[in-house]
Amino acid sequence: MGGGLLVAGTTSDAGKSVVTAGICRWLVRKGVKVAPFKAQNMSLNSFVTREGAEIGRAQAMQAAAARVEPSALMNPVLLKPGGDRSSQVVLMGKPVGELSARGYHAGRQEQLFGTVTDCLEELRRTHDAVICEGAGSPAEINLRRSDIVNMGIARAARLPVVVVGDIDRGGVFASFFGTTALLSPEDQELIAGYVVNKFRGDVTLLEPGLDMLYELTGRRTFGVLPFAHGLGIDEEDGLRVSLRGAVRESVVAPPHGADVLRVAVCAVPLMSNFTDVDALAAEPGVVVRFVDRAEELADADLVVVPGTRGTVRALAWLRERGLADALARRAAEGLPVLGICGGFQVLGERIDDEVESKAGTVEGLGLLPVRVRFAAEKTLARPVGTALGEPVEGYEIHHGVADVRGGDGAFISDDNGHSLDGCRVGAVWGTHWHGSLESDGFRRAFLRRVAEAAGRAFVPAPDTSFAALREEQLDRLGDLIEEHADTDALLRLIEDGVPKGVPFIPPGAPPLPAQREPQSGQDPDRGRRLTPARAGQGGTLPDPAAAGMPSSIDSLERGNT
Repeated sequence: MGGGLLVAGTTSDAGKSVVTAGICRWLVRKGVKVAPFKAQNMSLNSFVTREGAEIGRAQAMQAAAARVEPSALMNPVLLKPGGDRSSQVVLMGKPVGELSARGYHAGRQEQLFGTVTDCLEELRRTHDAVICEGAGSPAEINLRRSDIVNMGIARAARLPVVVVGDIDRGGVFASFFGTTALLSPEDQELIAGYVVNKFRGDVTLLEPGLDMLYELTGRRTFGVLPFAHGLGIDEEDGLRVSLRGAVRESVVAPPHGADVLRVAVCAVPLMSNFTDVDALAAEPGVVVRFVDRAEELADADLVVVPGTRGTVRALAWLRERGLADALARRAAEGLPVLGICGGFQVLGERIDDEVESKAGTVEGLGLLPVRVRFAAEKTLARPVGTALGEPVEGYEIHHGVADVRGGDGAFISDDNGHSLDGCRVGAVWGTHWHGSLESDGFRRAFLRRVAEAAGRAFVPAPDTSFAALREEQLDRLGDLIEEHADTDALLRLIEDGVPKGVPFIPPGAPPLPAQREPQSGQDPDRGRRLTPARAGQGGTLPDPAAAGMPSSIDSLERGNT
């Protein structure tokens, strides 16, 4: 079995994803065959692997950092929120049902533990090292019994754990100590030490505190990573995007032509795969911001309506805020609008939805001659085609099936001009393909069309390579680990496993409540183990019944028990 490490965090957004990606890039540059792993991810930003499995985008980017092909093995459980109280459960890359929060944590989560450990075991069998990412905090004592992503998986696989803390938020020493002290003695045995993230200033001023932390906990600090602008990988949670003044700009460079191009992204509810606009922000002279008011569209040269996990809800939100009327005015004036996936669907004439919202037939914005019917089976694909005379590729994640009834229905076509996806009427465009703007030639051709329609003297830079910029970013993450972490100590930890003799820090976790007994006649191991995917493949995909999953949303009150 290959070595391993679990990167936990004192909080959500402490930097676990970034540190995991950085360790993966550092290791692969040393010639180590490494893979990322996250047992359970909650994210509205997802990706489709080549075998058609849906996983979190963070794990796809970590796979890119490790220079390996993304696989369902790397993220066996993906939760896609549909609101505050329920999520779609994606198991081994395929949706198997919707569950309330209470229902998931009241037993369904534990039923997936065998699948999770099998996936990790397979990755460790085929790689020199597996770098695992935790979720939230390992000290969420209310959820410890059902935990399959933090100390639960660390205990099962005997993985050493490094805890990341964001010092930019403040209170990092209390967070490190409190996180450790709230764990049981058995869990504390696995905590090897800490990594400080986002430090600003003179590190020598921090060192006395690190020494005191060692005296208090008996655990070392493996690195102090400096605050660095523009670092990070695709965010996991669209629910937490800051709307006001949020600007995504990957390249700080003047425009190639005379004008800049302003892009406004409607921050619809349950926004998903908003990383689509990163490729726009990578262009010199393109400024991207998220908006939630109609007046903020006034100076936009392009408005993007992004993907969403709640298409009908997003449509109502656009109308409530006056954004729907603003989009209609733009269309009438010939000003550019682009809808992607759910955003494409709301621009159409009609939506028939008995699957996602169960709202039935709802009138769309009517800007494109498209009718959408939601199918029970989700489309998951990695298509390739041609658009605006340029090669384009993307990925599809949607229940909605588009019936294009007019306009330019060959927005994206095959080599013979037969439509593959999308529609265009005037300056209004729509497509189900996520990631299409990452195709450099197509993105430049599209931006030239946008600039012409908007009356801007904007010229796309001829040499911007989005893939190269991604690689540079991942290399910077690897540099961060290599230059500011004790890499020799990290390597020993990955190779040798759990440290010996770390002390217990009282008080430890409170006693867990008694385990709930299975209901009469229920097999306690039902759905516990599912055939794992082979390395680089999607694996055997379970059906909802085998996994103990319901086929529709159960209420929080019923709790799926």
